[in-house]
Amino acid sequence: MKAVVTVVGKDTVGILAKVAGVCAEANVNVEEVTQSILAGTFAMIMVVDIAASTVEFDELQRRLAAAGEEKGVDVKVTRQELYDAMHHI
Repeated sequence: MKAVVTVVGKDTVGILAKVAGVCAEANVNVEEVTQSILAGTFAMIMVVDIAASTVEFDELQRRLAAAGEEKGVDVKVTRQELYDAMHHI
């Protein structure tokens, strides 16, 4: 089972490390990452595998949002099925 993690906010040191660290603590595997800095704004999208996660999805969302608050960025987690459903007619 996959999920998409999006991170947006003012660029600071350690954002990627913080988000990846939360994933590692929950046994969530980061499979793909893309990031950019656009006019001082950090933007990252991660595809993660949550099949072996040691926490429930809601708890993962909470932990990642809290990590984002610590770093001053907005972190959202969405199940891949939602994206798939939105693009399937």
